Amino acid sequence: MSEIGAGSDPPSPSLSVTSSDPSKSSISTGLDAHRIAEVKAWLVSQFDAVGKDIPDFEYTPRSIAHLHNIATLSQAKTQAATIVANDFRQKAAEYRSQAARIREILEHVGLVQESLPSNVVSSSQVLASVANLLNIRDTELSSFLVAMADQSLRKTAVEEKRAKVQQESKELLDYTRKAIARLTYLKRTLTQLEDDIPPCEAQMEHWKTNLAIMESKERQYLQQYSNYKAMLNRVGYSPDISHGVLVEMAEHRKDLEKKTKPILETLRSYQDLPPDKALAALAIEDKKRQYAAAEKYLEDVLQSALASSE
Repeated sequence: MSEIGAGSDPPSPSLSVTSSDPSKSSISTGLDAHRIAEVKAWLVSQFDAVGKDIPDFEYTPRSIAHLHNIATLSQAKTQAATIVANDFRQKAAEYRSQAARIREILEHVGLVQESLPSNVVSSSQVLASVANLLNIRDTELSSFLVAMADQSLRKTAVEEKRAKVQQESKELLDYTRKAIARLTYLKRTLTQLEDDIPPCEAQMEHWKTNLAIMESKERQYLQQYSNYKAMLNRVGYSPDISHGVLVEMAEHRKDLEKKTKPILETLRSYQDLPPDKALAALAIEDKKRQYAAAEKYLEDVLQSALASSE
């Protein structure tokens, strides 16, 4: 009954075959009747086994196909279970006969369990328990050695797995510690950023105000630039008259002033002369007389100074 409801729904077979061949129609009808009979027999056996009546349901092609698949699967599993059970029964009978034979041999040699000391019985029971624990069929030394070697191999494999798991656990622990440290750092950073939000917002507001002022100044400077450009166009400004050209002209003017300054000073010394040549000669002679008189006066002063000092 546990098999009911399992499996997949196969395509629903048709009860009526619309074929022109009467032989095919009769074969299909015979197969459907055979399946229905098998399903009914299987349902009767299953429900009778649990002491219940078969529930009423409609025998449709879909339900018959589904139940037939379940019945086939259940019968196959039942047959397999029967084979395994028979094998176990046969092995149990063999073990019982072998136990009876061993018991008979022990009785002949005087090793009946009742006549053995308690410590021997306990040791035998322990030996049997160990054999069962090691899953060996006899108590031969070779069997124990093989089982112990197998246990050693399993122990080695378990130790290797344990070492691997410990290494992985250590790595995971390191990763966890690093993750916790990073989480702590991120939390600290988040707290610091949250604390920095108010001053940053104030600074942003200040920048917004300055930005508005700068935009206003930009518009003002653009308007002034347009006005100056229009003014330069009106006065006939050309790109040749640029700041660099003006600087070069100013430097050239300074060089000319340096060169003409000695000439101007020389010319200024001749400004007192009359424009006539004869008058100029007379003026020169007059200057010479004044120069000679000044020299004579200087000599007289020097001589009088020398005489007074003597």
